[in-house]
Amino acid sequence: MVSHELLIAFIVFAAAMLYTPGPNNVMLMASGLNYGFRRSLPHVAGVTIGFSFLVCVIGLGLGAVFAAYPVLHTILKYAGTAYLIYLAVIIAMSGSADSAGGESGRPMTFLGAAAFQWVNVKGWVIAVGTITAYAAIASYPWNILTLSALLLAVGLTSSVTWVLFGSSLQSLVRSPRAVRIFNVTMALLLLASLYPVLMEP
Repeated sequence: MVSHELLIAFIVFAAAMLYTPGPNNVMLMASGLNYGFRRSLPHVAGVTIGFSFLVCVIGLGLGAVFAAYPVLHTILKYAGTAYLIYLAVIIAMSGSADSAGGESGRPMTFLGAAAFQWVNVKGWVIAVGTITAYAAIASYPWNILTLSALLLAVGLTSSVTWVLFGSSLQSLVRSPRAVRIFNVTMALLLLASLYPVLMEP
């Protein structure tokens, strides 16, 4: 039986976490501007399904492995930081698809976006917070499946919103110079999202 009080509290928590700026949302907005909504859909699917799957796997036992071996958290932290720096460089150097249908880059694939969830430190914080704070939402394993399904739904709406926001800027950000400025700004925001992670003990 699902606790309706916890259900409402979790939906509010999920919306607050998934709609606020973070690595996924910054990259989705940049993808929307540079490649448009349709070409960014694999990226959207990779983020939403990949993150939901991550939460499910942590809830079904992987979290215990990280609790037993804290060094894995440190490895994940620095691997994720290195990958985010790499992605920031890629975003800063990318340009938009041209009007003739060519492209100076390509959007993130489904598998790339899904794999990114495993090194996205903000995603791990949300995932662990979800499992530890809201596990009482239902009996095991239905609690994990319920939380994962809710994150899939909320995450999908969040990802689509950020891509639409980026693609809506295409009419405003037209010149190559404006696109470059936007991409560099997104790259800097992506790097800024690392600050809380690196300040952790």
